[in-house]
Amino acid sequence: MDGIHDLGGMEGFGRVEPEPGEPVFHTPWERTTFRLLVASTAARIFNADEYRHAVERMDPAHYLRARYYERMLTGVTTLLVEKGVLSHPELEAAAGGRFPLARPVRPNGDDERREPAAPLFAVGERVRVLRVRRPGHTRVPRYCRGHEGSVVHVAPPFSYPDASAHGLPGRREPTYHVEFDARELWGGEAEPGCVVVDLWETYLEAAR
Repeated sequence: MDGIHDLGGMEGFGRVEPEPGEPVFHTPWERTTFRLLVASTAARIFNADEYRHAVERMDPAHYLRARYYERMLTGVTTLLVEKGVLSHPELEAAAGGRFPLARPVRPNGDDERREPAAPLFAVGERVRVLRVRRPGHTRVPRYCRGHEGSVVHVAPPFSYPDASAHGLPGRREPTYHVEFDARELWGGEAEPGCVVVDLWETYLEAAR
């Protein structure tokens, strides 16, 4: 999904300014929010990909204004409402006012292919990242779509996030560490170097 969360390679947001001695939690409600996330996933109310997708579905203006734990709170409470654990009016009554949730899920049209029997690509092969445009959660960074790189490692099969984020039948497939020349991604003016991106097999095709 092309959402506001996919900021890799974008410019104009200024420097990242680390907070000296930053605590894990600035306020008690942040600790409570983290505990709520852990408890909900442990109880299998939702999975990690559903949670990430819920955060990605936030209104863009809200997402950019919110701090880390506010995004977490929005993602968790959105899913608790969607799963029927509580209602939006109950949330707003407890909060004493408006409580914004993420926008509704859009079907992603995943083809629910079967799990591959063996990795399709090997170390050293050149691959191209597909221009994934389907709505919904995906782990394909926008900046590497359509670009070519080399497989440097074949990782064990892992849950395919585009399906699991939508509660579709899960499947596991190989993931690859793909190395890209920085100039391939950012153009000829990029500093020399490389970028390694972890990508699922469905996102890749053999480079021609």
